[in-house]
Amino acid sequence: MTFAGIPVEALDFYEGLENDNTKTYWTANKEVYETCVRAPLVALCEALEPEFGPSYLFRPYNDLRFAKGRSPYKEQQGATVGDHYLHVSAAGLFAATGYYQMASDQVARYREAVDDDATGPRLEKVVARLRDADYTVGGDALKTHPRGYPPDHPRIGLLRHKALVVSTEFGAPAWLHTAEAAERLAVAWRDMTPLTEWLNTHVGPTREPRR
Repeated sequence: MTFAGIPVEALDFYEGLENDNTKTYWTANKEVYETCVRAPLVALCEALEPEFGPSYLFRPYNDLRFAKGRSPYKEQQGATVGDHYLHVSAAGLFAATGYYQMASDQVARYREAVDDDATGPRLEKVVARLRDADYTVGGDALKTHPRGYPPDHPRIGLLRHKALVVSTEFGAPAWLHTAEAAERLAVAWRDMTPLTEWLNTHVGPTREPRR
């Protein structure tokens, strides 16, 4: 399937789901989900795979086994392509990359690299460039300085992080509903890639055993 844009009906579907997150709504609108949400997202991911890597489409259902009171359906359709993430919701298109969660060994390696006077300033420059380009750089962080590092460390803001992510909210501009959306997303991910490259080089995957 050739990607031709995200239909307006996809955003309408999620607006309806936000108002009525029930099996009744989902069943009545499942064909809309399949044709206006899932199929275009698959086509978008396939269009981006040659540059960014294999894609994965998340399940549209929430896991209710361990979360009482949780709504049964996710109010966005998320996907990954290589190291990068996107989702479509009632608000439109969202894109991100980075390390959304880090295990304790990853946090330790991250802070060592931020503290280092060679690798730390490189990350500072990457983050500054992204913020200057109006991307949001954030992630879970301590409110105070981490143990073992002085509160006046020159990169104390970065050292506080336990996760580091760059993202952008595209919203729902007219181009979202056209094939141009693939290139707009690709441009953003190219801009974001230096952050992921730094993290992959200096942090990498966790080496802790799976629980």
